[in-house]
Amino acid sequence: MEILDARSPAPPADDAAVAALFRARYQEMVRLAGLLGADDPEDVAQEAFARLLNRHGSLRDADAAIGYVRATVCNLTRNRRRHLRVAALRAPAPPPDSASSEQVAIFREDHREVLAALSSLPARRREAIVLRYWLELSESEIAVAMGVSPGTVKSQVSRGLAALGRALEGQA
Repeated sequence: MEILDARSPAPPADDAAVAALFRARYQEMVRLAGLLGADDPEDVAQEAFARLLNRHGSLRDADAAIGYVRATVCNLTRNRRRHLRVAALRAPAPPPDSASSEQVAIFREDHREVLAALSSLPARRREAIVLRYWLELSESEIAVAMGVSPGTVKSQVSRGLAALGRALEGQA
């Protein structure tokens, strides 16, 4: 497949393929961004698909599109969380009871402890666990999405599960 200039518009066939992928996987990508800690998971998912639309014609393998979107969601979420940490250092702390309705819905009573323990993990471990157990991706798919080796995925998942176990037992 020929590499297209990033500034040239995608052919209509690519638009249709991206639109079909968007319809099939948008909610999944929103949930992924939310579980990874995005403050606005809908925006992250939309941005990932917009980047795919601009890039789809230059992908070497059309079947790699979902992997590209997953990796983009992970990267955008990581970058957004990093930006928010820097912004939080510059801004006064919000009042403690300022949870959004989205956060309230996510933190339902039956999931609150697990999500709290998950959010206490370092970002890479959290990503590895979410991709492995929520999306049920293989180690090689996770490695591609995170941009690391399969061995790193194994160690991040193993260490993350151990930390989750300790946190849920009250030992962390």
